[in-house]
Amino acid sequence: MSANDPTPWNGPVLDLMRDAVGRKVPMIGHCLGGQMMSRALGAQVTRNPVKEIGWNPVKVEDTPAARKWFGGDLAGFITFQWHGDTFALPRGAERILTGGYCANQAYVFDDRHLALQCHVEMTPEMIESWIASGAGEIEANRTSPAVQPVSKITGEMDARLPDLSRNAERLYRHWITNLQR
Repeated sequence: MSANDPTPWNGPVLDLMRDAVGRKVPMIGHCLGGQMMSRALGAQVTRNPVKEIGWNPVKVEDTPAARKWFGGDLAGFITFQWHGDTFALPRGAERILTGGYCANQAYVFDDRHLALQCHVEMTPEMIESWIASGAGEIEANRTSPAVQPVSKITGEMDARLPDLSRNAERLYRHWITNLQR
C-alpha cells in the first residue's frame, strides 16, 4: 500500500503523528510508517525509480546526526527492503542513511523522530511471511536491479539478520533515550 492511498485511516494517522511531533512524543516509522511521517511533516511520498525487495546496502551519512544515531564506527550495512514508494525529506529533517536505489533511506527529525524506508526490524518469521504473501510481487518485478529472487532472500537470511539486528539495536537504543527527555 501507499501513504498516498485514500484510506479512511490515513487522515487520522497523519493527525496523530502531527500531534506527537507537537507534543515531542518520539516516533519511529518503518517503511510505510516513515512515508506517513514524511507526509505528516509536509513532505511528499512518490514512486521510487525502482522497487526494492531483498537485501540491499545502505550508507550511513558522514554527519554529526548519523554518528549520533549509529556511532562513529559504522559506514554502512546491508538492510532488508520491500517498497515501491519513497519519501522526501521534510523541512528540518536530517538524512542519516542513503542507498544506491533509493536516496532517502532514513532521517531524523528534531533528534527524536526516526523515519526509515528500509527495514531494520526484520525477523526470519517476518521475511517468510512477506515472501509467502508477496511472491507474486517479486516475480512481477524481477527485472528491477534492486529486487532479488526468493532463493537469494531466504538463502542470505541467516547470515544477514544478526548484523541487521545489531544495527537496529543501535538506532533503537538512541531512540529510547528520547523517551526520558
